Formats: sequence, structure tokens, C-alpha cells
Amino acid sequence: MGAEALPEWNLGDLYDAPESPALKKDLETAEQAAEAMHERYAGKLAVMLDAGAGGEALTQAVRVYESLNDVLGRVVSYASLLYAADTADPKRQKFFGDIQEKITAISSKLLFFPLELNRLDDVALDKAMTGPALGHYRPWLEDLRKEKPYQLEDRLEQLFHEKAVSGRGAWDRLFNETMTALRFEVDGKTLSLEPTLNLLLDADEKKRKHAAKALGKVFKDNVRLFTLITNTLAKDKEISDRWRGFEDVADSRHLANRVERDVVDALVAAVRDAYPRLSHRYYAMKAKWLGKKRLMYWDRNAPLPEEPKQVIGWDKAQETVLTAYGNFSPRMADIAGRFFAEGWIDAPVREGKQQGAFSHPTVPSAHPYILLNYQGKPRDVMTLAHELGHGVHQVLANKQGPLMAPTPLTLAETASVFGEMLTFKKLLDQAPSKRERRALLAAKVEDMLNTVVRQIAFYSFERKVHAERREGELTSERLGEIWMDVQRESLGPAIELKPEYETFWAYIPHFIHAPFYVYAYAFGDCLVNSLYAVYEKADAGFAERYLDMLAAGGTKHHKELLKPFGLDASEPHFWSMGLKVIEGLIDELEAMDGKV
Repeated sequence: MGAEALPEWNLGDLYDAPESPALKKDLETAEQAAEAMHERYAGKLAVMLDAGAGGEALTQAVRVYESLNDVLGRVVSYASLLYAADTADPKRQKFFGDIQEKITAISSKLLFFPLELNRLDDVALDKAMTGPALGHYRPWLEDLRKEKPYQLEDRLEQLFHEKAVSGRGAWDRLFNETMTALRFEVDGKTLSLEPTLNLLLDADEKKRKHAAKALGKVFKDNVRLFTLITNTLAKDKEISDRWRGFEDVADSRHLANRVERDVVDALVAAVRDAYPRLSHRYYAMKAKWLGKKRLMYWDRNAPLPEEPKQVIGWDKAQETVLTAYGNFSPRMADIAGRFFAEGWIDAPVREGKQQGAFSHPTVPSAHPYILLNYQGKPRDVMTLAHELGHGVHQVLANKQGPLMAPTPLTLAETASVFGEMLTFKKLLDQAPSKRERRALLAAKVEDMLNTVVRQIAFYSFERKVHAERREGELTSERLGEIWMDVQRESLGPAIELKPEYETFWAYIPHFIHAPFYVYAYAFGDCLVNSLYAVYEKADAGFAERYLDMLAAGGTKHHKELLKPFGLDASEPHFWSMGLKVIEGLIDELEAMDGKV
């Protein structure tokens, strides 16, 4: 990145330091408040409803619970962000682990509350929610009651909750710290994961190949550990699903996303059906552009010869995204601008830093923080636009409070992908030549294929792994076979997959941290394609309706949120609409062949 300084976040808005007196006080206060809440309300919610003043009394209890969630969320967010900035630091590792244990212990005292709410009589609760006080929390209460069929007896729920630290949480952490510690030898340099992955975007084919080979070697050297982590977490999920009564391996994710299984199945079927018209066709074109019969797997995201070679500085990236946001809505740009002005972004690549990018919502009483590994590629600018989309969404939704601000993943990815689309359109409008326009179009198509085709292939991989794990452990070889099968199906005959590629499943963090998360990207991309098509034909009020949708947070179902735009994700042909946008861009690229 040269000499330009990249911003590092200031976590002082949460706490000044791990040993901060304010943090210690918050933990002590939260522990006392949790004990007091348990003593005051446990076993008494039904009686409160029967007493006739259930609406007011129950509302007060929900407010106490909500307030505690904000305090606990602030503490654990601080520990998570501090850890993400350097997962290799032993002091941060210990602090993060200790905080997880303390938060789990405190929150276990509050576990009774949602469980007991779900045992309340439906008629009595519905009557109590007719009042404005408890009625405010109706979206949260109704969402909570969707989990009622899968709820276990209180002591079992507490056991699951407390053992998460030494179970799933510990394996998650092992994966993170192992990935952070991996080193890859590329052309005489020793690199961590992020810079090595970044070389797959390099204009020099030799660098791409050497990086790919180094990734494959190191993943293979560590594949036994990643196989164990994958098998253990898949079994852990199977146990939870079986006890709770989830039928399908992905049903718990669908419930968390507040999306119906048949809607996701329709998305998956539409994308897989479109593989030949999308990824297969595009990669065959790209092979021709690069003068090859077939692309090696390390050429898949290679830049086109006409793609601008310069490193995009941080100031330019900031200006590009904020201008694109501002052209759509000055208010959106104002919110995004705060992330730069107030130290809410951590951008540099550093030893020990968590891979990838995210926007952490923290809690409504604070604000989100964005983590990037910015290296000046055009894709890094799009990643910035993506995460700022999340950030703006999270800021707007904060008015809903700690219980109702969180948004299902499917809708959360809509905001981020829409932010990318705004930025892409601005860059496309500024393209100085047909050659650069083609390069931008190709880069966008590749991003869309990575977001839609690749993520659905990931989802197919996960489904097969979790289904087979129910019959017994999977070997490293079997995981590689499944991985190669779904990759061949999705990428098509124009991509040549070398044997070492069979271990590349190992580094995908979503498989570990959030099983079946991946389809949310495809859901969001296809939805945004349809939404953007409405925007291009819409009246002046579209931006306000869009920001209102984001501000709703988790208070509305996707059907209700999309209604003002005339869209419905449950309609059979909805996904085809979004996929045709990608197909149209590929058509445009095909029409440009020989004319640039």
C-alpha cells in the first residue's frame, strides 16, 4: 500500500482498555442485575399475566432484560473486536476467553426469561400485546415464539448454553488461531493467509500459481486438524438439531434467518439451473480473453489485461464510496462518513489480524465497527462499500433497541450488496474507455459469481458434509471429493482444478463459525438485483423507502419489507429475475467481444 497510512479503529467508545474500571463495573453490575432479575421474575411470568396487569408488568421485565442485553453485548463486542485485531496475542486470547466465560455465566441466569416467555398462554400473551407498552415488543416476542417448537426443558437449555464455551466456541477459536498462525512460502517470502490470497488477484500469472500452490501445500499439511474441527462441529450441530427436533440439516439456519425452507430451496434450484448460463459461459469467455483453452483455478479471479494496474489509495477509496452513497442519498453518505471521521474502521493488513472483513454491530448504545484487510485492489474498494452497507444498516436499525435491531442474515446482506452496486455503477459511469468499461463489467460479474454461484456451491458442500456426518466421520479425502464435485459443477469445464485444490474447503471461515450462512449472500445479491432494477425506474421516494426498510431492523419479515417495492421472494419466478441481471451483464460482455 505504499506510504499512505491506513486507519485503525478506536475502541474507546466501548472501553479504554481490558483493565478499564468501566468494564469491570459493567460486569459486576450486570451480574447483580441478572441475579436480581432471576429472583424477581423466574417462575412468575404466567402468574403476572393471570393477575390482569400482565401487559405492564411483563413490559417492565422485558425492558430489564433488554437493558442487560445491551450491557453484556457491549462487553463481549469489545473483547471480540480486540481479539480480531490480533488473534495471535496471548493476552488478547486470554482476555477474550475469560470474557466469554463470564458473559456465559451471567447470561445463563437470564436464560429462564425467553424460555418462560415461550411457555406463556398464547391467548393471554396476545391480549397483553394489544397494549402499546408490550405491543412495542410484539415483533421480538413473535419471533421468539417461532422457536417454541424446538425449545428444550430449562436445565437442558442451560447445559447447552454453558457448554458452548468449551464446545463450539472452543473449536471456533482453535480454527481462528490456527489460521492466523499459518505461513505460506511464496517466491522466497513468508506470508500470512490474507496477503497470500491477495496474490490470486495479481496480474502476474506466476505469482498467482505460486500462491495457489503454497496455499494447497499448507492446507494439506494441516488438513488433519481442519478435518477434525469440521467433523466435530458437524457432529455438535447434529446433536443439537436432533435434540431440538430440526428435520433438515439447515432448518435451524432458516429459522434464525426467518426465511422459509422452500424459499431457500427455490433460490438454490434457480442458481444451480443457471450455472451453464452464468459461470460456465463467463469462464469460457475469460479463458478466450486470456488466450487459454482452459483457465487454471488460480486464474479464476485474475485481472484482465485492461484492468487498471494502479493501487487505489485509501483516500480515493473513501471518496469513491461516499460519493456513490451520496448520489443515492445524502443521509446514507453522512452516516457512512462517520465511520471514517470517528475511527470506526480498522483497515491495514497486520500480523495476527483476523482474515477477511466484517462490520460488527456491537450494541445500539454504541455503534458498529468495520474490519478490513485493505490492499488497494478494486475488489478492496468494493469490500469497503459492502461493509459500509452493513454499517449504515446497523446504525439505522439501532433505534429498534438491543432486542429488535439485529437483522436476519438474508436481509443484512441486502444492505451490503446494495452498497456495492451503488459503488459499481459510479465506477462504470466514470470508465474512460470501452476497454476499462469491459474490465469493470467483468470484475462485477466475477464478484456476482463469487457471491451467487460460489456461495450456493458452498451451501451444497455444507449440505452434503452435514448429511454424511450423520452417518459417521468424513475423512479428509472424502471432504476433498465433495469439495471438488461441487466446484466442478458450479465452475464448469472452462476451469481446470488441480489436485491440491481439494483442500481449499479448509480455509472458509463461514463453514466453522456460522453453518449454512453462505446462502444469505446469494439471497442478498439476487434480491438487490431485483431491488436495483426497481430503483432505476422508481420515483424520487425510493431512497427514503429503502432507508426505512433498513431502519426496521429485525421488526419485519422479508415479505413485509419488500412489499413497498412490489417484490416478493416467495414468488416462484423471483430468483430468476435477479439471475437475469447477471446474465444481462454477461450478454453485454459477450457483445463487446472484438470491439474493444
